[in-house]
Amino acid sequence: MSISLFLGETCMLERLGKMFSGRQEEHKSNAFDQAGVIPHHVAVIMDGNGRWAKRRNLPRVAGHHQGMKTVKDVVKAADEIGVGVLTMYAFSTENWKRPKDEVEFLMKLPQEFLSTELVELVERNVRIRMIGSREGLPSHTLNALIEAEEKTKNNTGLQLNFALNYGGRDEILKATKEIAQLIAQGKLTPEQIDEETIASHLYTQGIPEPDLLIRTSGEIRISNFMLWQLAYTEFWFTDVYWPDFSREHFIQAIAEYQGRARRYGAV
Repeated sequence: MSISLFLGETCMLERLGKMFSGRQEEHKSNAFDQAGVIPHHVAVIMDGNGRWAKRRNLPRVAGHHQGMKTVKDVVKAADEIGVGVLTMYAFSTENWKRPKDEVEFLMKLPQEFLSTELVELVERNVRIRMIGSREGLPSHTLNALIEAEEKTKNNTGLQLNFALNYGGRDEILKATKEIAQLIAQGKLTPEQIDEETIASHLYTQGIPEPDLLIRTSGEIRISNFMLWQLAYTEFWFTDVYWPDFSREHFIQAIAEYQGRARRYGAV
C-alpha cells in the first residue's frame, strides 16, 4: 500500500471516528422533557439478574430478589412520568428449562412482590394484569396474580402487565389455533382474517402495542418477547444489569425515545 493511500484511509477513519464520537455526544446530550412526548406503552426485558449475582459471588436467586426491588422503582417512575402501560417480561416459556430451585424461587416472587406492594399500587391507582399462559403455573403464583387483578380491575391509572409464562411464538400459535377453530365452526372465513383478528386472539388483547422496548444487561435481542407487537417499537439497550437499573436509567431511555422520529414505514 502506498503512503498516500495509507494516509488517505487514515484521514477517512479519523473523520468517521469524529462522526461517531459526535453521535455519541449527541446520544448522551438528550435531556428528558416532561412536557414532551411520553411513550404510552413501555415494555421491559429485565435481564442480568444472574450475572449481577455471580459478579458478587452470590447465588442467582439473590439477583432475582434484588431485581424485584428494581421493579418497584421502575413502576413508580413510570407512574410519575405519565406512562400509560408498563409491561415487564418476568418469566418466559423457555425459563422452565432453568434449574428447579431457581424456577421455584422465581415462581414465589410474584406472591412476595404483591404481598408487600399491592396496597401502594392500589393507592397509586395502578391496574395489574397478567399476560401469558396460566397453564402450569403453581397455584400460589396464579392465585396471587388473580387476586391482584381483581383488586385493581377498576383502577384507571398505570396498567402494569406482568408477562409470566409468556412466549411470543406460543402466543401466535395459540391465536392461530383459535382462529382455525372459528373457521372450522363456520364462524369465520379466511377472507375475514386481518390484523385485528389476530390481535384479538393474543394475550395482549386490548393492550396497545409498545412504543418503547427497554432491555438491560447488554444483550441485543428480543428473546421471543412480543413478536407480533414489536413491529414498529423503538428499542433501547443498556449494559446495566437489571438489579442496577435505576429511575435515572429509565428516564434516560424515555429521553432517547423523545429524540427519535417514528415513521412507521413512511418518509
